[in-house]
Amino acid sequence: MKLVVQVPCLNEEETLPSVLESIPKQIPGIDEIVVLIVDDGCTDRTVEVAKEHGVREFVHHSRNQGLGRSFHDGVVRALELGADIVVNTDGDNQYPQERIADLVQPIINGQADIVIGDRQVDQIEHFSGLKKKLQKIGSKVVNMAAETDLPDAASGFRAYSRESLMLLNTVTRFSYCMETIIQAGNKRMKIASVPIVTNAKTRESRLFKSMPEHIMKSGAAIVRSYMMYKPYAIFVWLTAFFFVLGAIPFVRYLVLWLSGDNGNHIQSLLLGGVLINLAFMSAMLGVISDLIRTNRVLIEDDLEHTKKARFGKSGTEMLRDQTSVAEFDLPHTKARATAQSGETWTTSL
Repeated sequence: MKLVVQVPCLNEEETLPSVLESIPKQIPGIDEIVVLIVDDGCTDRTVEVAKEHGVREFVHHSRNQGLGRSFHDGVVRALELGADIVVNTDGDNQYPQERIADLVQPIINGQADIVIGDRQVDQIEHFSGLKKKLQKIGSKVVNMAAETDLPDAASGFRAYSRESLMLLNTVTRFSYCMETIIQAGNKRMKIASVPIVTNAKTRESRLFKSMPEHIMKSGAAIVRSYMMYKPYAIFVWLTAFFFVLGAIPFVRYLVLWLSGDNGNHIQSLLLGGVLINLAFMSAMLGVISDLIRTNRVLIEDDLEHTKKARFGKSGTEMLRDQTSVAEFDLPHTKARATAQSGETWTTSL
């Protein structure tokens, strides 16, 4: 069984040695451990430091593309390498890499598809009281959307089985954490948690500049992911909300009319009419969104078959055989390029 530990990095030359040195060299049930560095536009010596510590697999971004894209590209490369399990950690050394062995055991034993390291946010000293509360609220919202019961949905210290990665499709570029849980929960994957204790803080977060920005971006990612799987739930509530509000002015007008009030209350009818129209519009949008959801499910089925054809064990071996000569002759072969987000390529040393 092959384990790929991917480490997204953005200028982590100071902390990366501690990360690489603490990654286990042997794990029961694992035959091979490969470390993959995702260079998300580093401008310091991160890549050189990784090579000095024996890392041979890299994914390079010509400029910073965000954690979500780094996770996506790292997973693609890990699957190309034939990974049975992929562990995602961080280059700032906030996670205890020595616990990777505990993180992958539920997958090895067939007890889980995804395992998340529970940071036990109440015990994190550098988290303010407000941040701890927001972390808990965020986890509750994600659990409601995913129908799960996870104590720390925002933790990025995770292990994924090969099969789970075939089913997950990340869209958000800010952070993949919330989105993958909501997807996995709605696809009825088994998600487990392992309590961990984080290392001391080494730097400020680069995902967001302020707490309001973090709340807005995380909230947007949760809403988008939720609407991808349960759009009808949102639009049913909107329809009911506008319908009830629209009925109130009509009831008021009827009561006044029956009581003999001959005054001019056309404004009530106008307001009620506008709100009722909004209710019907919400209902129609709900129908359209549900049809789009159905279409997306069919597309995801095709993506699953495509991934299995591309990254299946036999497919991987064939790919290696076909590209072995090219890899030796041209070690910096480009894997893909995007016009808007910069270029991405992989390196095998």
